[in-house]
Amino acid sequence: MQGVGGNGTRRQKRECGAKYREKRADFGDQRDLLSGTPAQKIDSRRVCSETVAMRDTLPYARPGQTIGLLGGSFDPAHEGHAHITREALKRFGLDRVWWLVSPGNPLKPKGPAPIARRIQAARAIIDHPRVCITDIEAQIGTRYTAQTLTRLQQLYPGVRFVWLMGADNLAGFHRWENWQWIMENVPIGVLARPGQRLQARMSKAAESYARYRVSSDQARLLGQMSAPAWCFVNVPMLSVSSSEIRARGEWKHD
Repeated sequence: MQGVGGNGTRRQKRECGAKYREKRADFGDQRDLLSGTPAQKIDSRRVCSETVAMRDTLPYARPGQTIGLLGGSFDPAHEGHAHITREALKRFGLDRVWWLVSPGNPLKPKGPAPIARRIQAARAIIDHPRVCITDIEAQIGTRYTAQTLTRLQQLYPGVRFVWLMGADNLAGFHRWENWQWIMENVPIGVLARPGQRLQARMSKAAESYARYRVSSDQARLLGQMSAPAWCFVNVPMLSVSSSEIRARGEWKHD
């Protein structure tokens, strides 16, 4: 486990809180983009009015970069998350990985610990110059992954995003809101986790998009490919989970 000292904290703040300097699409273009994604129920007037206010608080990325997105409640974050993040940086040729600490998981009935506490714990798990811990979903007001990806593509024109997930998530991916839209609009990098490899490869999502699977020897090119494109890589995994940590009483919500 990597602890965050004073210098590490300052580096995280410089990376995650850097000014949103790049010129973004004008408001008219954003309205056009929104109207082109009917599956995403986002008010275009709210998008335009909030964009300027958010520029100073969102993580920085410049056009041409490839950013891996690892979403989840991180309730709590653990070394397994840090491990797959480091592997994703190497395997998929990513410039950065952002941890999207969500306000809550729509598929889970019980809410997580307060987001500020989860972010603090996440920053205590990994201190890496190319990893940013962010509450961007809370800032932009999205609930589902498809909505988040739509907004990120609007806010960061020219930046390439790769959605990252464990093999267990792929097994149930067909239950996600607008999962087919996600497959068809953002490349996906899947990292194998213990006991989930066979189930993931036989999942509805894997079978439905089998012809778009990228071989592992081309994994580093994933971010340069047009969706649909997904890659399944086997990596040494740590057998640890947030639910196990909570069950042992090592992480409490109150």
